Amino acid sequence: MNSPSPAKVSPSARARVKVLLPLPLGDAYDYGVPEGLALAPGDFVSVPLGARMAIGVVWATIAPGAPGGVSLDRLKDVAGRLDALPLPEGNRRLVDWMAAYTLAPPGAVLRMAMSVPDALMPPKPRIAYALAANPPGFRATPARRRVLALLQSGPPRGTTDIAREAAVGPAVVAGLRRAGVLDEVQLPPVAALPKLDPARPGPVLSPAQAAAVAALHEAAGGFAGSLLDGVTGAGKTEVYFEAIAGALRRGRQVLVLLPEIALGAQWLARFEVRFGARPAEWHSDLTPVLRRDTWRAVAKGEARVVVGARSALFLPYLDLGLIVVDEEHDAAFKQEDGVAYHARDMAVVRARIGDFPAILASATPSLESVVNTRAGRYRHLILPDRHGGAALPDIQLIDLRRDPPARQNWISPVLRAALASNLAAGEQSLLFLNRRGYAPLTLCRTCGDRLQCPHCTAWLVEHRFAGRLQCHHCGYSGPRPDACRACGTADSLVACGPGVERLAEELAGFLPQARFMMVTSDTLRKPSDAAQFVAQVIERKVDVIIGTQIVAKGHHFPYLTLVGVVDADLGLAGGDLRAAERTYQLLHQVAGRAGRAALPGRVLLQTYNPQTPVLRALAAGDRDGFLAAEAAMREAGGWPPFGRLAALIVSGRDGALVERTARALASTAPYGNGVRVLGPAPAPLTMLRGRTRWRLLVKATRSAPIQDRLRHWRAQLRIPNSVRVQIDIDPYSFM
Repeated sequence: MNSPSPAKVSPSARARVKVLLPLPLGDAYDYGVPEGLALAPGDFVSVPLGARMAIGVVWATIAPGAPGGVSLDRLKDVAGRLDALPLPEGNRRLVDWMAAYTLAPPGAVLRMAMSVPDALMPPKPRIAYALAANPPGFRATPARRRVLALLQSGPPRGTTDIAREAAVGPAVVAGLRRAGVLDEVQLPPVAALPKLDPARPGPVLSPAQAAAVAALHEAAGGFAGSLLDGVTGAGKTEVYFEAIAGALRRGRQVLVLLPEIALGAQWLARFEVRFGARPAEWHSDLTPVLRRDTWRAVAKGEARVVVGARSALFLPYLDLGLIVVDEEHDAAFKQEDGVAYHARDMAVVRARIGDFPAILASATPSLESVVNTRAGRYRHLILPDRHGGAALPDIQLIDLRRDPPARQNWISPVLRAALASNLAAGEQSLLFLNRRGYAPLTLCRTCGDRLQCPHCTAWLVEHRFAGRLQCHHCGYSGPRPDACRACGTADSLVACGPGVERLAEELAGFLPQARFMMVTSDTLRKPSDAAQFVAQVIERKVDVIIGTQIVAKGHHFPYLTLVGVVDADLGLAGGDLRAAERTYQLLHQVAGRAGRAALPGRVLLQTYNPQTPVLRALAAGDRDGFLAAEAAMREAGGWPPFGRLAALIVSGRDGALVERTARALASTAPYGNGVRVLGPAPAPLTMLRGRTRWRLLVKATRSAPIQDRLRHWRAQLRIPNSVRVQIDIDPYSFM
């Protein structure tokens, strides 16, 4: 007897889905759904893409028989659904919103939310080792005895942990296993995260802190943006810790964004004291295994609090209920490569999507956030005084025209005397100069040739302690030549201008007994480096810190009472729209490192322009007056936050083709109706990583539909394949 034939299914009745792939392509692609496979938006799926398989996310389901899409005879089927938790709706809505706002392909935004492909694969069992119940006889060596002692007093451990804690090589562990001394134990795929305790008591709050906490608790029922605005040392962290505790009590997850995760050593210690355990961390220094495990813990809701850099915004939170953006003014929150976005602004968007609060904290809030408070879009919570009664430091200007340093020196006699006095008093000092390396420029005294990066329009910076010349834009590095490459003269290269290494050399010359430490992004590469730096300063093993902007924020050193800024004029050059605001923020933050405890603080700013409004405002402590003047200037010119900006960066290896493309774009620019296009012109950094760069700047009123105009404009012109046109909505850098 023949078995009955299966009923035929009409092609038009096939279920279909739209799958978004983490690639810089157009929209989601249509795929068929095999019979018996149930799919829903957010599911991770494997799909055929040309001759290979790719992993994407189901973005939408299409009812059988619905019109449109790919013709049914060309439709490929989904290969399968991955055994992973789906991408939450909040993440998917953020991807769509960001793609529309930044004009980036949705798949390019999705790629940031799928940054750990291994986390989508089934977790592998973890193998550990314990002492065997009845070990056979074996030859005991000192290394083997250390392993036995370790495992006698603790739980089973993996090979790597045993080797590290017992100070032995992996071969020692393998030998004990082969001898039958160790038994293999299978552990759960991921170790359980320590529990956070929101009920642990925090410090006694001041009346201003308590009022801010009450306002944050009141706003916890839905979306609310709050600007936590307090002077340096006012205790903003303790205030938002209470908001975190409230979110944990409600069973919600929390994200804290920091601009420099390497700066978080003291923050993490304070968090552990307050909540009894450390939060999950997310930054570039994590190992691949830890990134995978953290991604999964966030997706399962096991990671209750995550502290991280801007990329932590795209983790798959199961039940996110609060976002805190600390140092919200910091330019490090702006990403310029790839998808150009500002993490502070996208954090507020994510909170609005999820209908939960966002807290922006800063001692020097951005003008954008201040204007949002004045417009009623954010609550303004003010902490006017330092916590515990500490006084703000006294800020003085040193006029270098009257008190110049000696020739080939950079520290004025006034600042030298203050450093010597502070050292004699047993107190700590900070010398601040926002220039890494030894000198920003090296030239030949014979022919005047300047050593330039071979890939960028930038001078090579000498790092004398490492014996290297380095480009701080593309990362190129090479040895310092013995002779000029242009004229061949030996020993003719001279350093021009100071960097922190040159300050260290000068300090050692007039205070040889001072113990100093240089602190830059070259020396603090990971959180463990930052923790070691903090410990040495707290233990008073350092007399003078010589650092760049990495020391300007977040640190609390009770015995640091003097801050000397070597070049207070540095950030004002270049004509950047936000130059004055950034200079004020940076210098105010670095000044705030002084006198944070019982000892009074003093700040000395060296300048050739003491009448500059920024420096006068700093010396007078008139932040509000400075912001009012800055806002008036920007509003009069229609500049952000009172107007809109977008940058188009045209780049490629063929400079002539880049210029022609930029001019062709300008010829079709969307003028009128509140939109004005400036340029094209060569970018100030004309060559970057071997690519020639031209820029156009679009200036628009707040009400102008700038994204629609840009989208239409870009579609009008066929861009050569070898030329890239990047759009940066709300640019922060004009290089």
